[in-house]
Amino acid sequence: MDNKAAKLKYKANSFEIIEAGDYVKCAVTEKKIPLEKLTYWSVDLQEAYASPREVKIKFDQINKIKK
Repeated sequence: MDNKAAKLKYKANSFEIIEAGDYVKCAVTEKKIPLEKLTYWSVDLQEAYASPREVKIKFDQINKIKK
């Protein structure tokens, strides 16, 4: 690929490639995540995260809004 962003559909234990690419961006940091290293995402929000740290940040943001 040519360093192109992919479009994915996130599922419970996998993801489906909608549009081919090399990476997706972290929803919190905008960091590029190579598809072969993508481990963390939200099915409900349909977004990817670079690490558990970003998952926690997003979780805290959502719960702050709900309160």
